[in-house]
Parts: sequence; structure tokens; C-alpha cells
Amino acid sequence: MPLFLKHQLDRLYSRFDSRSWVHPDPLEFLYRYAHTGDREIAALVASSLAYGRVAQILKSVSLVLEKMEDSPFFFLKNSSPADISNLFRDFRHRFTSGHDLSQVLIAVKKVLEKHGSLYFCFLSAYDPSQETVLPAITFLTDEIRSHMIDPRNSLLALPARGSACKRLNLFLRWMVRTDAVDPGGWPGVSASKLIIPLDTHMHRISLLLDLTEGKQANMKTAMEITRSFRRFAPEDPVRYDFALTRLGIRQEESIHSFLERCGGIRTGE
Repeated sequence: MPLFLKHQLDRLYSRFDSRSWVHPDPLEFLYRYAHTGDREIAALVASSLAYGRVAQILKSVSLVLEKMEDSPFFFLKNSSPADISNLFRDFRHRFTSGHDLSQVLIAVKKVLEKHGSLYFCFLSAYDPSQETVLPAITFLTDEIRSHMIDPRNSLLALPARGSACKRLNLFLRWMVRTDAVDPGGWPGVSASKLIIPLDTHMHRISLLLDLTEGKQANMKTAMEITRSFRRFAPEDPVRYDFALTRLGIRQEESIHSFLERCGGIRTGE
């Protein structure tokens, strides 16, 4: 079954490995930026706000990036904390207030001043001998949070608490992988170390494909699913994430039709 499942996963990947399948997805905002410094900030904004209804996500991300004009990097470098706070004071995205957003952006500004970029901050803790990027992403989020006044800010997950950190791992997928969908920009990080961006949709698919026995969508389960995907793509275990998350979202492909092609892997229903 593993070889047959790999064949079906590769077919699914080939089908959806195109930007024509991306919309509506906050990933599409990254394509605007050729400069990695701009792209990584746009990616952090887009991934951090990637919760709730997709139409509202796109509206909120668009609003934030438009206020940053052509270059999010130079916007943060050249804006004072007071400028940033004033510009976003009326922002609201579900549970995220303008204060929440401003605190993250101001903290990112300070990280840029200290490290030069989010990439260099991440690299300072990245160890290729580690199984995954978890230690480095923990360091990056701790560095950002160290410059935030309110530790209760929910825009950045806390890896140390066992969260699946779906949005942070989505951010890393976008910035590390390079194919027709993911634009990349962080060449010093191996895609083999990425962790699956786990939400309830991917958790359900992974249960149906027998990739995990974990009952909760937490970091432990995300790591188990990632190890399962490594059997099929050891150099790129997150390779199938975009394609699998199209199942049930795009009318062209359903979870059940994919399962049928996989030979009737348990449906869980």
C-alpha cells in the first residue's frame, strides 16, 4: 500500500502544482514580491491572519499589505513604532485587533534591526542535524515575542506549549519550498526539515489515509504525520500539503474520490 499511496499522492501533487489552483489562498500575496525581505514579511502577515473565512482572510491581508505600500521591509525599517500603531489602530480581523497586529509588526521591526532579516534570525538557531525546524521556529517566535509588550497576543503560536503551529509551519512551507506553488526564498533551510501545517482539515485527511493515530491536531500529531510523509518524500515531507488541502475545497476533487483511487483506505465514517 505505501508505494501505491505514494503513486496517488504524486499524481495529486502533479495535478495541483500550478498557480492556477492557488486562488483563493493567502499564499497568492507572496507572488507580488521579488525581494526575499519583502516576501518573508508578507508571508508572516498572510500566514498569521490565515484563520476564519477565506474571503475575510484575503481582505484583511490585502488591507495590511496595501498600507505597507510596495515594500513591507522598508516600511518596517522606516516607520516608527508610533507610526505603525497609528496606521493599524482601527484594524480588525476576527479576534485580532489593531493593537495585536501592531505589536507583532513593531516586534518584527526590532528583529530586523537586530538580525537583518527574519531569515537570518531563523538561521542563527537552525541546526541541520535536528530532525525538524522546530527548535529554530521556537527561537524565531521567542525573539519576536521578546519585543512584545503583551504576551497574550495570539497571532504567533507558542511551540513550547505543544501547539501544532499550523500558521507558522505554513509560513515556513511558503518560504523554504520552491515549486510552481511555493515561491521560496530561504535557500539555507532544507525542505526535509519542514513540519506539516496541521489543521482540522489536514488532520482528518491524515486519519483517513492512516498517516496518524493521533486524535488531536497538536504538535505531536503533526510530527507523526510528517514522519509518515517522509516515507514517500524524505527530502520534502511537506510536498503534498497544498494538493491535499485542495481536497474538499476545490470542486474538481473530493476526499472520497481520492480515497477510492487509493484502494478504499478506511473512510472513518
